[in-house]
Amino acid sequence: MDKLSSALAPALLLITGCSPSGASGASGQEESAQTTGLDAQLMTQAVERADAMAPLNSLVVMRGGEVLLTRPFHDGPPVSQPVNIKSASKSVISAMVGIAIDKGVFTGVEQPVLSVLGDKAPPTRDPLLQKLHIGHLLSMQAGLERTSGDNYGRWVTSPDWVRYVLAQPFVARPGADMLYSTGNTHLLSAMLTRASGRSTYDLAQEWLARPLGITIPQWPRDPQGIYVGGNDMLMSPLDLAKFGEMYRLGGVVDGRQVVPREWIGASWSPLTTSPFSGGDYGLGWFVSGVGRHPLYYAWGYGGQMLFILPDLQLTVVMTSDTDVERGSTHLGDLRELLTNYIVPAAESGGAWRQAKSGG
Repeated sequence: MDKLSSALAPALLLITGCSPSGASGASGQEESAQTTGLDAQLMTQAVERADAMAPLNSLVVMRGGEVLLTRPFHDGPPVSQPVNIKSASKSVISAMVGIAIDKGVFTGVEQPVLSVLGDKAPPTRDPLLQKLHIGHLLSMQAGLERTSGDNYGRWVTSPDWVRYVLAQPFVARPGADMLYSTGNTHLLSAMLTRASGRSTYDLAQEWLARPLGITIPQWPRDPQGIYVGGNDMLMSPLDLAKFGEMYRLGGVVDGRQVVPREWIGASWSPLTTSPFSGGDYGLGWFVSGVGRHPLYYAWGYGGQMLFILPDLQLTVVMTSDTDVERGSTHLGDLRELLTNYIVPAAESGGAWRQAKSGG
């Protein structure tokens, strides 16, 4: 991947004030917002708008490390109850890969996939498979035929998910086009399991759940017992917000470096662009902006969203019904809720506090 090395080399600079595409403050803690709190009138309007968005189940807003709004909607579960975060899981898997590299479980983003999963490759293989590496999987530039979308059902009903992914034909060269595919992140889960000798679930407990003080229950596994990589992870909206806050703070929790700071900078550097949404994508994260504010986000099917705006010290989680139809306007509505209400409320600042949220 031509852009990958250049993204990793200056990653530390991203954490301390420089960022891609003219954005500033990729981790944000160095560049404080000029306002505090949230504008009460705008947040009242935000809650009213959210209440009219039937698929929305929860809204959590944190600013400067303080939880200012927690609200379930439309008979959704409490914000402390784990829910399916769908493909927002891909950003969690990315964090685990960064930790694995830091701990020496992986050698780096350019480690070949077949160095760990070689026995799962087809006997007669495309030579491009030898070139496939961890970075390609994270940035959705593997080049293999997708296992998401219309192909998802065939993949998850196959007897061996890892073998199925590696047997797909190359429709692009590794490092070229973005081809969003959950099979890519499932390969990462399989690699984590093989290389560490422990399940992805066990690693998630040690590397993320315990340091963050959050709950990550067991989630589905493939026929070989590999926990699904990049889909169907369970996390409460409040705990997902805590995960986002850790990223906003450069990977630090209570003075402990949980995710390497350089990894966050690299993950938030655009490497490719989605042909579906037009959004930039890094290592398991979408990269965008709201006005002049850099925006980094995890996106799960149906509207499971984690938004981080570092220069506003803002972390926002929205969860929704997972059966929202493709082509629905709901995702646009969620972005409008962020852009037209929550971000302006942070720009204005104010005295909105949890007591007013009713949550």
